[in-house]
Amino acid sequence: MSGPAAGPAFRGKRARALSADAAVSVIEVSKSFPAPGGPTRVLDNIDLDIRRGEFFSLLGPSGCGKTTLLRILAGFERPDSGSVIIGGRDMLGVPPHLRPVNTVFQNYALFPHLNVHDNVAFGLKMKGVPAALQRERVGKALETVRIQDFAKRRPEQLSGGQRQRVALARAIVNEPQVLLLDEPLSALDLKLRKELQVELSTLQETLGITFVFVTHDQEEALVMSDRIAVMNRGQVEQLGRAEELYERPRTAFVAGFLGSSNLIPGTVGEVGEGSAVVRTVHGPLTTRHAAGLQVGQEVVLSIRPEKLRMERDDETEGNEVRARVDDIVYTGAENQYLLLASGQPLVAFQLNADIGADEDFDYDEEVALYLPPESLVVLEDGE
Repeated sequence: MSGPAAGPAFRGKRARALSADAAVSVIEVSKSFPAPGGPTRVLDNIDLDIRRGEFFSLLGPSGCGKTTLLRILAGFERPDSGSVIIGGRDMLGVPPHLRPVNTVFQNYALFPHLNVHDNVAFGLKMKGVPAALQRERVGKALETVRIQDFAKRRPEQLSGGQRQRVALARAIVNEPQVLLLDEPLSALDLKLRKELQVELSTLQETLGITFVFVTHDQEEALVMSDRIAVMNRGQVEQLGRAEELYERPRTAFVAGFLGSSNLIPGTVGEVGEGSAVVRTVHGPLTTRHAAGLQVGQEVVLSIRPEKLRMERDDETEGNEVRARVDDIVYTGAENQYLLLASGQPLVAFQLNADIGADEDFDYDEEVALYLPPESLVVLEDGE
């Protein structure tokens, strides 16, 4: 599956309607682990509905509880309270091997003494599936993940990407209702990881299986997911489609974790029809996200670095901030400008359309920044 061929699949995936039926329901699940200073609460009253046939990601930093939640779904951990419903059935007391799920682990967990075919067939063999049907289903699974030419090789004879495909084949050969994936791409190099992001997304659409994907990589989640639950300190901070979370983060944590964001504190000065004016250290800034705001309310505005428009003059229609270029980071496709405005650091991204052209900015240059009112999002937590 080449990159260009997979492009339209992403657009279709983002646009597709999601089922109203829940494949997985997590109801008021909490979990604590023993610690020297007393129990540490890693999941705090989690409520989630994961829809049938969707690619759902649990995204968050290390220690936020995402892997613990996945292990509870798989049956490897038991919640202190709450319940998990999979396929309409309460999983309380159901052991991992009897749940309608399969798990792809971060280290793939392949049997080193078995070849690829036998690794994939292992689960079918344990279930007593007839040998002829085993061969048929294993062959189909290997073809699906494009690893059929390596059926007789052992894991040590495979690359990291090939081992990942074997782990996927072993998981899908059992035809689970839900596939759980615990950071399966984290050990791969960047180029291969990006290629397999495309293939995983396409595979999920082809199979129609519900995927629950754990990752700390925000780009992975944005690229592959139908919906994302951003987790923080054992709770779901925000849940929604990728575009919704990126364009309209509700909290400072989501704004900062899901990409870069400039945070500007201020006080609401005026509220009008569909807009509000916020008094900031940079002067008055208008936002189109005014629902629920009240005059005198302290707020924090968030704006993504690529939304800032850098100019050499100040002939804008308002929402202008004067700034000085403090540093420049060249990343290939873009320049990242580190700016100082009224003593506050801001970041702006500009595409490198033509290196050395007049539109490039230099160190210590004074610039005008335009902050589009529709791109200034008011955060709910005000922090």
